[in-house]
Amino acid sequence: MKPEDLKNVSLPEMPRTHYINNHIHTCHSFSPYTPTDAVYTAYMSGLATAGIVDHDTTAGAREFLEAGRIIGLPVTVGAECRIDMSATKLSGRRLNNPDQLSVAYVVMHGIPHDNIEKVDGFLAPFRAKRNIRNRGMTENINRLTGGFGITVDFDRDVLPLSVTSVTERHLLFALAKKITARYSEPAEVVAFMKDVMGIPVSGKTEANILDGKNTPQFYEYDILGALKSNLVEKIYIPATDELPSVQEYTDMVRRFGGISAYAYLGDVGSSVTGDKKAQKFEDDYLDDVFDVIEEYGFDAVTFMPTRNTAEQLDRVMSLCKERHFFQISGEDINSPRQKFVCPAYDDPKFSHLVEAAYTLIKYENLAATDMKAARELIKV
Repeated sequence: MKPEDLKNVSLPEMPRTHYINNHIHTCHSFSPYTPTDAVYTAYMSGLATAGIVDHDTTAGAREFLEAGRIIGLPVTVGAECRIDMSATKLSGRRLNNPDQLSVAYVVMHGIPHDNIEKVDGFLAPFRAKRNIRNRGMTENINRLTGGFGITVDFDRDVLPLSVTSVTERHLLFALAKKITARYSEPAEVVAFMKDVMGIPVSGKTEANILDGKNTPQFYEYDILGALKSNLVEKIYIPATDELPSVQEYTDMVRRFGGISAYAYLGDVGSSVTGDKKAQKFEDDYLDDVFDVIEEYGFDAVTFMPTRNTAEQLDRVMSLCKERHFFQISGEDINSPRQKFVCPAYDDPKFSHLVEAAYTLIKYENLAATDMKAARELIKV
């Protein structure tokens, strides 16, 4: 769907709720949704506001804004990327990235609209360098699966799945499609992954895959979840020159007037998305993380209430207040099973996160004409 399609859609009057989501991925990184689809689904879910944060690109931002304007939904634009923290005291530590030490996921929120293309211009060379590594990881997939008669071609199988950025999810989604092309029955797919490839599949994920005939819209994404949870570590090639340094990143965010946010993950017990194993992340040295992001001039911390325990959330919110970081929230959307609505916002202790979503929208609209006033909005 494109924005102009919304003009021909009979939209029901949806009651606006207090629910917000500032962390929606689209087909410009990895997601079943175009930017317009994402806005439409947000509207139909009753969201009060919505935000786009694709990996390594702002290519979908203009469409997202236009769709929001047409449908009458307040929206905000941002971009997510990974940065190199090896020049800091966090070097050698696992931060919020399950695949590589010293690397952190960060989000540039509240991008002033006149700088959308400039931000994408900064990110473009990093995307190109990432694709060199993506080709190498595709070859690693083929080393694992070639003996079973299944191979993935980067140009023919992977690139058509991407509109702008290519991630590890694209590589493994291409593999999922090759597996379903080979095996027509869900039970055969599960048997191939478990018995032939030796991939452990959780009971919940296995049940979802086995029900694939009844849920075709989820089927290949469920297979992807199982593959990603177990294969990334086997195919992964460490990222190097595709990562801006923390200094390069914060300099860029300041230059283009956005809000720099560290994406808190926290130690994972049971993965909400089904594609992360139980794993330790930054909780044991969270104070050090806050030291570093304060040193480099980060503005905010973003986190997802459904992904953490009450104790984790209380701790990160307390540190944000102590260290004067603006708090942002949103639930990761990159799969059709994920809900746009986060019931955690029913809890009054998260009411400030709902207010923050509106602040982001005010910020990025004001920043184009009065950056000083915009910065006042996010002062803590």
